[in-house]
Amino acid sequence: MIEKKAYSVSQINKYIKGIFTRDYALNHIYIKGEVSNCKYHSSGHIYFTLKDSKSQLLCVMFAGNRDKLLFELSEGQNVIVLGTINVYERDGKYQLYAEEILLDGIGILYQRLEKLKQDLSEEGLFSEMYKRQIPMYCGTIGIVTAPTGAAVQDMIQISHRRNPYVQLILYPALVQGNGAKESIVKGIKTLDHAGCDVIIVGRGGGSLEDLWAFNEEEVVRAIFDCETPIISAVGHETDTMLSDYVADLRAPTPSAAAELANIDIRSFFYTLEEQKLRLYRKMEDKIEQERSRISLLSLQLSRLSPQYQLQERKQSLDDKKEQLFKFMMEKIKERRQCLELFSERLHAKMPLERLHNGYAYVTVEEKPLSTIEQTKEGNEITITVRDGEIKAKITKVTKKI
Repeated sequence: MIEKKAYSVSQINKYIKGIFTRDYALNHIYIKGEVSNCKYHSSGHIYFTLKDSKSQLLCVMFAGNRDKLLFELSEGQNVIVLGTINVYERDGKYQLYAEEILLDGIGILYQRLEKLKQDLSEEGLFSEMYKRQIPMYCGTIGIVTAPTGAAVQDMIQISHRRNPYVQLILYPALVQGNGAKESIVKGIKTLDHAGCDVIIVGRGGGSLEDLWAFNEEEVVRAIFDCETPIISAVGHETDTMLSDYVADLRAPTPSAAAELANIDIRSFFYTLEEQKLRLYRKMEDKIEQERSRISLLSLQLSRLSPQYQLQERKQSLDDKKEQLFKFMMEKIKERRQCLELFSERLHAKMPLERLHNGYAYVTVEEKPLSTIEQTKEGNEITITVRDGEIKAKITKVTKKI
Protein backbone atom coordinates (compact mmCIF):
# COMPACT_ATOMS: atom_id res chain seq x y z
CA MET A 1 0.00 0.00 0.00
CA ILE A 2 1.43 3.38 -1.04
CA GLU A 3 1.77 5.83 1.80
CA LYS A 4 0.15 9.21 0.96
CA LYS A 5 1.79 12.43 2.15
CA ALA A 6 -0.41 14.59 4.39
CA TYR A 7 0.06 18.36 4.82
CA SER A 8 -0.71 20.32 7.92
CA VAL A 9 -3.29 23.10 7.93
CA SER A 10 -0.62 25.74 8.50
CA GLN A 11 1.39 24.41 5.55
CA ILE A 12 -1.64 24.66 3.27
CA ASN A 13 -2.48 28.15 4.49
CA LYS A 14 1.11 29.23 4.00
CA TYR A 15 1.15 27.75 0.50
CA ILE A 16 -2.07 29.53 -0.44
CA LYS A 17 -0.69 32.77 1.02
CA GLY A 18 2.32 32.36 -1.26
CA ILE A 19 0.05 32.02 -4.28
CA PHE A 20 -1.76 35.25 -3.33
CA THR A 21 1.52 37.04 -2.74
CA ARG A 22 2.96 36.06 -6.10
CA ASP A 23 -0.20 37.01 -7.99
CA TYR A 24 0.46 40.52 -9.26
CA ALA A 25 -3.22 41.07 -10.03
CA LEU A 26 -4.05 40.84 -6.32
CA ASN A 27 -1.44 43.39 -5.32
CA HIS A 28 -2.30 47.09 -5.42
CA ILE A 29 -5.82 46.48 -6.64
CA TYR A 30 -8.90 48.77 -6.56
CA ILE A 31 -12.15 47.16 -5.36
CA LYS A 32 -15.47 48.96 -4.92
CA GLY A 33 -18.43 47.97 -2.79
CA GLU A 34 -20.64 48.89 0.14
CA VAL A 35 -19.25 49.09 3.67
CA SER A 36 -20.79 46.87 6.36
CA ASN A 37 -19.79 45.57 9.80
CA CYS A 38 -17.47 48.54 10.27
CA LYS A 39 -15.57 48.46 13.58
CA TYR A 40 -12.93 50.83 14.92
CA HIS A 41 -10.59 48.81 17.17
CA SER A 42 -8.87 50.27 20.25
CA SER A 43 -5.56 49.50 18.55
CA GLY A 44 -6.43 51.99 15.81
CA HIS A 45 -7.15 49.37 13.16
CA ILE A 46 -10.43 49.44 11.22
CA TYR A 47 -12.18 46.16 10.44
CA PHE A 48 -15.02 46.11 7.91
CA THR A 49 -16.65 44.07 5.16
CA LEU A 50 -16.92 45.16 1.55
CA LYS A 51 -19.96 43.73 -0.23
CA ASP A 52 -22.11 43.94 -3.34
CA SER A 53 -25.39 42.27 -4.26
CA LYS A 54 -23.79 38.83 -4.71
CA SER A 55 -20.73 38.55 -2.46
CA GLN A 56 -18.62 40.04 0.32
CA LEU A 57 -14.95 40.48 1.21
CA LEU A 58 -13.31 40.89 4.61
CA CYS A 59 -11.15 44.03 4.90
CA VAL A 60 -8.79 45.65 7.38
CA MET A 61 -7.04 49.02 7.43
CA PHE A 62 -4.14 49.16 9.85
CA ALA A 63 -3.59 52.20 12.07
CA GLY A 64 -0.51 53.20 10.09
CA ASN A 65 -2.63 53.92 6.99
CA ARG A 66 -5.46 55.77 8.74
CA ASP A 67 -3.86 59.19 8.16
CA LYS A 68 -4.76 58.73 4.47
CA LEU A 69 -8.46 58.38 5.34
CA LEU A 70 -10.07 61.80 4.81
CA PHE A 71 -13.52 60.89 6.17
CA GLU A 72 -15.09 58.69 8.83
CA LEU A 73 -15.82 55.24 7.48
CA SER A 74 -19.35 54.09 8.32
CA GLU A 75 -22.06 51.61 7.41
CA GLY A 76 -23.67 51.86 3.98
CA GLN A 77 -21.01 53.98 2.31
CA ASN A 78 -20.10 53.13 -1.28
CA VAL A 79 -16.33 53.21 -1.44
CA ILE A 80 -13.38 52.31 -3.62
CA VAL A 81 -10.60 50.58 -1.68
CA LEU A 82 -6.99 50.40 -2.82
CA GLY A 83 -5.07 47.54 -1.25
CA THR A 84 -3.67 44.02 -1.44
CA ILE A 85 -5.56 40.71 -1.11
CA ASN A 86 -3.77 38.10 0.95
CA VAL A 87 -4.35 35.25 3.38
CA TYR A 88 -4.50 35.59 7.16
CA GLU A 89 -2.76 32.29 7.95
CA ARG A 90 -4.08 31.86 11.47
CA ASP A 91 -7.74 31.77 10.43
CA GLY A 92 -7.23 30.57 6.88
CA LYS A 93 -9.18 33.53 5.53
CA TYR A 94 -8.23 35.79 2.72
CA GLN A 95 -8.93 39.49 3.14
CA LEU A 96 -8.23 42.89 1.64
CA TYR A 97 -5.50 44.89 3.39
CA ALA A 98 -6.62 48.44 2.67
CA GLU A 99 -4.04 51.15 2.02
CA GLU A 100 -6.39 53.92 0.88
CA ILE A 101 -10.18 54.34 0.85
CA LEU A 102 -12.07 56.72 -1.44
CA LEU A 103 -15.74 57.51 -1.54
CA ASP A 104 -17.37 56.25 -4.71
CA GLY A 105 -19.40 58.44 -7.13
CA ILE A 106 -20.64 61.62 -5.45
CA GLY A 107 -18.54 60.67 -2.47
CA ILE A 108 -15.40 61.26 -4.51
CA LEU A 109 -16.49 64.83 -5.04
CA TYR A 110 -17.00 65.26 -1.32
CA GLN A 111 -13.59 63.78 -0.66
CA ARG A 112 -11.95 66.14 -3.15
CA LEU A 113 -13.85 69.00 -1.55
CA GLU A 114 -12.68 68.11 1.95
CA LYS A 115 -9.08 67.71 0.80
CA LEU A 116 -9.07 71.09 -0.98
CA LYS A 117 -10.85 72.72 1.95
CA GLN A 118 -8.20 71.41 4.33
CA ASP A 119 -5.32 72.57 2.12
CA LEU A 120 -6.76 76.07 1.60
CA SER A 121 -7.57 76.39 5.28
CA GLU A 122 -3.99 75.54 6.20
CA GLU A 123 -2.86 78.30 3.83
CA GLY A 124 -5.01 80.75 5.78
CA LEU A 125 -7.47 81.64 3.00
CA PHE A 126 -10.45 81.17 5.32
CA SER A 127 -8.97 83.10 8.25
CA GLU A 128 -11.15 85.79 9.84
CA MET A 129 -8.20 88.18 9.87
CA TYR A 130 -8.59 88.68 6.10
CA LYS A 131 -12.35 89.33 6.19
CA ARG A 132 -13.32 92.88 5.19
CA GLN A 133 -16.31 94.85 6.40
CA ILE A 134 -19.16 95.22 3.94
CA PRO A 135 -19.84 98.98 3.49
CA MET A 136 -23.04 100.18 5.17
CA TYR A 137 -24.03 102.17 2.07
CA CYS A 138 -23.14 100.74 -1.34
CA GLY A 139 -23.66 103.06 -4.29
CA THR A 140 -22.42 100.53 -6.86
CA ILE A 141 -22.88 96.76 -6.58
CA GLY A 142 -21.31 94.23 -8.92
CA ILE A 143 -23.02 90.88 -9.55
CA VAL A 144 -21.30 87.81 -11.01
CA THR A 145 -23.99 85.29 -11.94
CA ALA A 146 -25.96 83.86 -14.84
CA PRO A 147 -27.77 86.61 -16.82
CA THR A 148 -31.03 84.66 -16.82
CA GLY A 149 -32.99 82.88 -14.14
CA ALA A 150 -34.83 83.70 -10.95
CA ALA A 151 -31.68 84.42 -8.90
CA VAL A 152 -30.55 87.47 -10.86
CA GLN A 153 -34.08 88.82 -11.17
CA ASP A 154 -34.61 88.51 -7.42
CA MET A 155 -31.36 90.36 -6.72
CA ILE A 156 -32.28 93.19 -9.12
CA GLN A 157 -35.80 93.61 -7.73
CA ILE A 158 -34.70 93.53 -4.08
CA SER A 159 -31.85 95.94 -4.73
CA HIS A 160 -34.08 98.53 -6.42
CA ARG A 161 -36.80 98.10 -3.81
CA ARG A 162 -34.43 98.71 -0.92
CA ASN A 163 -32.35 101.40 -2.61
CA PRO A 164 -33.68 102.96 -5.85
CA TYR A 165 -30.45 104.95 -6.18
CA VAL A 166 -28.12 101.95 -6.33
CA GLN A 167 -26.21 101.17 -9.54
CA LEU A 168 -25.98 97.48 -10.45
CA ILE A 169 -23.26 96.13 -12.74
CA LEU A 170 -24.03 92.60 -13.96
CA TYR A 171 -21.27 90.38 -15.31
CA PRO A 172 -23.01 87.54 -17.20
CA ALA A 173 -21.06 84.44 -16.22
CA LEU A 174 -21.33 80.71 -16.78
CA VAL A 175 -22.13 79.20 -13.38
CA GLN A 176 -21.99 75.49 -14.24
CA GLY A 177 -20.49 73.15 -16.78
CA ASN A 178 -17.35 73.52 -18.85
CA GLY A 179 -15.74 76.94 -18.63
CA ALA A 180 -17.74 77.96 -15.55
CA LYS A 181 -14.79 78.47 -13.22
CA GLU A 182 -12.89 80.53 -15.81
CA SER A 183 -15.96 82.67 -16.45
CA ILE A 184 -16.54 83.32 -12.74
CA VAL A 185 -12.87 84.21 -12.17
CA LYS A 186 -12.92 86.63 -15.10
CA GLY A 187 -16.12 88.23 -13.79
CA ILE A 188 -14.58 88.78 -10.34
CA LYS A 189 -11.43 90.33 -11.78
CA THR A 190 -13.42 92.55 -14.18
CA LEU A 191 -15.74 93.94 -11.50
CA ASP A 192 -12.82 94.36 -9.08
CA HIS A 193 -11.55 97.11 -11.42
CA ALA A 194 -14.99 98.62 -12.08
CA GLY A 195 -15.16 100.73 -8.90
CA CYS A 196 -17.78 98.63 -7.14
CA ASP A 197 -18.38 99.00 -3.41
CA VAL A 198 -19.19 95.29 -3.09
CA ILE A 199 -19.45 92.26 -5.39
CA ILE A 200 -22.04 89.48 -5.11
CA VAL A 201 -20.87 86.11 -6.48
CA GLY A 202 -23.46 83.37 -6.66
CA ARG A 203 -26.29 81.53 -8.33
CA GLY A 204 -29.55 79.72 -7.57
CA GLY A 205 -29.86 76.22 -6.17
CA GLY A 206 -28.88 72.95 -7.80
CA SER A 207 -27.09 69.65 -7.26
CA LEU A 208 -23.54 69.43 -5.95
CA GLU A 209 -22.31 68.92 -9.51
CA ASP A 210 -24.22 72.03 -10.65
CA LEU A 211 -22.71 74.13 -7.86
CA TRP A 212 -19.22 72.65 -8.14
CA ALA A 213 -17.69 75.64 -9.96
CA PHE A 214 -17.86 77.59 -6.69
CA ASN A 215 -15.68 74.90 -5.07
CA GLU A 216 -12.93 75.22 -7.65
CA GLU A 217 -9.56 76.38 -6.34
CA GLU A 218 -9.24 79.05 -9.05
CA VAL A 219 -12.54 80.65 -7.98
CA VAL A 220 -11.60 80.53 -4.28
CA ARG A 221 -8.24 82.20 -4.92
CA ALA A 222 -9.84 84.85 -7.14
CA ILE A 223 -12.23 85.76 -4.32
CA PHE A 224 -9.35 85.88 -1.82
CA ASP A 225 -7.22 88.10 -4.09
CA CYS A 226 -10.09 90.48 -4.89
CA GLU A 227 -9.62 93.98 -3.42
CA THR A 228 -13.38 94.63 -3.35
CA PRO A 229 -15.41 93.04 -0.52
CA ILE A 230 -17.32 89.97 -1.76
CA ILE A 231 -20.58 88.38 -0.65
CA SER A 232 -20.93 84.71 -1.58
CA ALA A 233 -24.49 83.56 -2.31
CA VAL A 234 -24.58 80.07 -3.80
CA GLY A 235 -27.66 77.85 -3.86
CA HIS A 236 -29.88 77.50 -0.82
CA GLU A 237 -29.17 77.93 2.88
CA THR A 238 -28.14 74.29 3.25
CA ASP A 239 -25.59 74.53 0.42
CA THR A 240 -22.11 75.50 1.60
CA MET A 241 -19.38 76.00 -0.98
CA LEU A 242 -15.71 76.89 -0.56
CA SER A 243 -16.57 80.32 -1.94
CA ASP A 244 -18.67 80.81 1.22
CA TYR A 245 -15.65 80.17 3.44
CA VAL A 246 -13.30 82.56 1.63
CA ALA A 247 -15.77 85.38 0.96
CA ASP A 248 -15.96 88.37 3.30
CA LEU A 249 -19.61 87.53 3.98
CA ARG A 250 -21.75 84.49 3.26
CA ALA A 251 -25.43 84.91 2.34
CA PRO A 252 -27.73 81.88 2.51
CA THR A 253 -29.38 82.79 -0.82
CA PRO A 254 -28.90 85.32 -3.64
CA SER A 255 -31.98 87.20 -2.40
CA ALA A 256 -30.42 87.45 1.07
CA ALA A 257 -27.22 88.73 -0.52
CA ALA A 258 -29.15 91.59 -2.13
CA GLU A 259 -30.70 92.35 1.27
CA LEU A 260 -27.27 92.44 2.92
CA ALA A 261 -25.63 94.54 0.21
CA ASN A 262 -28.37 97.17 -0.05
CA ILE A 263 -29.32 99.41 2.80
CA ASP A 264 -33.04 100.11 3.21
CA ILE A 265 -32.89 103.71 2.04
CA ARG A 266 -36.19 104.71 3.70
CA SER A 267 -35.11 103.37 7.05
CA PHE A 268 -31.72 104.93 6.47
CA PHE A 269 -33.21 108.39 5.85
CA TYR A 270 -35.50 108.03 8.86
CA THR A 271 -32.60 106.99 11.06
CA LEU A 272 -30.50 109.79 9.61
CA GLU A 273 -33.18 112.36 10.48
CA GLU A 274 -33.42 110.98 14.01
CA GLN A 275 -29.65 111.12 14.35
CA LYS A 276 -29.64 114.69 13.05
CA LEU A 277 -32.23 115.81 15.62
CA ARG A 278 -30.39 113.98 18.36
CA LEU A 279 -27.16 115.63 17.23
CA TYR A 280 -28.78 119.08 17.25
CA ARG A 281 -30.04 118.54 20.80
CA LYS A 282 -26.65 117.36 21.94
CA MET A 283 -25.01 120.34 20.24
CA GLU A 284 -27.39 122.79 21.93
CA ASP A 285 -26.81 121.14 25.31
CA LYS A 286 -23.07 121.22 24.70
CA ILE A 287 -23.15 124.87 23.64
CA GLU A 288 -25.14 125.81 26.76
CA GLN A 289 -22.70 123.88 28.93
CA GLU A 290 -19.77 125.62 27.28
CA ARG A 291 -21.41 129.00 27.70
CA SER A 292 -21.86 128.37 31.41
CA ARG A 293 -18.32 127.13 31.67
CA ILE A 294 -16.98 130.16 29.80
CA SER A 295 -18.98 132.51 32.04
CA LEU A 296 -17.54 130.84 35.11
CA LEU A 297 -14.03 130.93 33.67
CA SER A 298 -14.52 134.58 32.70
CA LEU A 299 -15.55 135.43 36.25
CA GLN A 300 -12.59 133.50 37.62
CA LEU A 301 -10.29 135.19 35.12
CA SER A 302 -11.59 138.66 35.98
CA ARG A 303 -10.80 137.97 39.62
CA LEU A 304 -7.31 136.95 38.65
CA SER A 305 -6.71 139.98 36.39
CA PRO A 306 -4.11 142.60 37.51
CA GLN A 307 -6.76 145.34 37.61
CA TYR A 308 -9.02 143.30 39.86
CA GLN A 309 -6.07 142.28 42.01
CA LEU A 310 -4.99 145.94 42.26
CA GLN A 311 -8.48 146.98 43.32
CA GLU A 312 -8.52 144.20 45.85
CA ARG A 313 -5.13 145.33 47.17
CA LYS A 314 -6.23 148.99 47.27
CA GLN A 315 -9.35 148.12 49.22
CA SER A 316 -7.32 145.96 51.56
CA LEU A 317 -4.76 148.78 51.96
CA ASP A 318 -7.52 151.28 52.74
CA ASP A 319 -8.96 148.92 55.32
CA LYS A 320 -5.56 148.42 56.93
CA LYS A 321 -4.89 152.18 56.79
CA GLU A 322 -8.16 152.89 58.57
CA GLN A 323 -7.41 150.19 61.13
CA LEU A 324 -3.92 151.64 61.66
CA PHE A 325 -5.31 155.16 62.06
CA LYS A 326 -7.82 153.96 64.67
CA PHE A 327 -5.07 152.06 66.43
CA MET A 328 -2.80 155.10 66.43
CA MET A 329 -5.55 157.40 67.73
CA GLU A 330 -6.34 154.95 70.50
CA LYS A 331 -2.63 154.76 71.40
CA ILE A 332 -2.28 158.54 71.30
CA LYS A 333 -5.33 158.92 73.52
CA GLU A 334 -4.00 156.31 75.87
CA ARG A 335 -0.55 157.96 75.99
CA ARG A 336 -2.09 161.39 76.44
CA GLN A 337 -4.05 160.18 79.41
CA CYS A 338 -0.92 158.68 80.91
CA LEU A 339 1.01 161.89 80.21
CA GLU A 340 -1.62 164.01 81.88
CA LEU A 341 -1.55 161.73 84.87
CA PHE A 342 2.22 161.86 85.08
CA SER A 343 2.14 165.64 84.53
CA GLU A 344 -0.25 166.07 87.41
CA ARG A 345 1.91 163.92 89.62
CA LEU A 346 5.06 165.77 88.55
CA HIS A 347 3.44 169.16 88.93
CA ALA A 348 2.40 168.30 92.45
CA LYS A 349 6.00 167.53 93.33
CA MET A 350 7.58 170.67 91.84
CA PRO A 351 9.15 173.04 94.48
CA LEU A 352 7.42 176.09 93.13
CA GLU A 353 4.09 174.35 93.28
CA ARG A 354 4.64 173.61 96.93
CA LEU A 355 5.14 177.35 97.64
CA HIS A 356 1.42 177.76 97.15
CA ASN A 357 0.88 175.48 100.11
CA GLY A 358 2.92 177.60 102.65
CA TYR A 359 6.29 176.19 101.84
CA ALA A 360 9.40 178.36 101.05
CA TYR A 361 12.54 177.79 99.05
CA VAL A 362 15.76 178.81 100.86
CA THR A 363 19.12 179.35 99.16
CA VAL A 364 22.45 180.45 100.46
CA GLU A 365 24.93 181.82 98.05
CA GLU A 366 22.44 180.70 95.32
CA LYS A 367 22.59 177.12 96.51
CA PRO A 368 19.64 175.27 98.02
CA LEU A 369 19.87 175.17 101.77
CA SER A 370 19.11 171.74 103.05
CA THR A 371 21.31 171.41 106.18
CA ILE A 372 22.71 173.72 108.88
CA GLU A 373 26.13 172.61 107.86
CA GLN A 374 25.83 174.87 104.82
CA THR A 375 25.57 178.11 106.88
CA LYS A 376 26.51 179.92 109.97
CA GLU A 377 25.49 182.98 111.93
CA GLY A 378 25.76 186.16 110.00
CA ASN A 379 25.22 184.56 106.53
CA GLU A 380 22.63 186.06 104.28
CA ILE A 381 19.96 183.71 102.90
CA THR A 382 17.29 184.13 100.27
CA ILE A 383 13.79 182.91 101.07
CA THR A 384 11.54 182.39 98.03
CA VAL A 385 7.84 182.36 98.73
CA ARG A 386 4.78 182.18 96.45
CA ASP A 387 4.75 185.86 95.55
CA GLY A 388 8.37 187.00 96.02
CA GLU A 389 11.77 186.74 97.74
CA ILE A 390 12.88 187.66 101.25
CA LYS A 391 16.48 188.55 102.15
CA ALA A 392 17.44 187.64 105.71
CA LYS A 393 20.50 187.27 107.92
CA ILE A 394 21.12 184.32 110.17
CA THR A 395 21.36 185.32 113.78
CA LYS A 396 21.42 181.91 115.33
CA VAL A 397 21.98 178.32 114.17
CA THR A 398 20.64 175.51 116.32
CA LYS A 399 21.23 171.85 115.45
CA LYS A 400 18.65 169.26 116.37
CA ILE A 401 19.71 166.70 118.83
